[in-house]
Amino acid sequence: MGNSIEQDKFIVAALDTEYQLAVQNNNVETMDRILADDFILVLGDGTVITKDELLASAKNKEVIYEYQEDTEQTVRIWGDTAVVTALLRSKGTENGKPFEHKLWFSDVYVRTPSGWRYALGQASLRLPKE
Repeated sequence: MGNSIEQDKFIVAALDTEYQLAVQNNNVETMDRILADDFILVLGDGTVITKDELLASAKNKEVIYEYQEDTEQTVRIWGDTAVVTALLRSKGTENGKPFEHKLWFSDVYVRTPSGWRYALGQASLRLPKE
């Protein structure tokens, strides 16, 4: 019996929320479990970050978050592919320098034999201050 699209949406939404919390807490184990081995993150300025680079950054606590939370989360499913879009708000320090910003992101998840994995992230440029 296959999963319904609604079940898949629920699972992926929960997984993406769990991932954002893991990033906020520099929880390397959870990030490692959710990220696909060939994961990449493309930032709004064109920087590309690999899974290994992301995990190393979390391990070294290069970013300390006061919060990192998403709103307006939408999940779309096409077979074994899911895309999560949301507005991310984050505040904290990066290498000792304070930051606070909002940006849109799209996270692509793929269904694997061991469950959904986060395969590709695309972040927008930071939104102008209100």
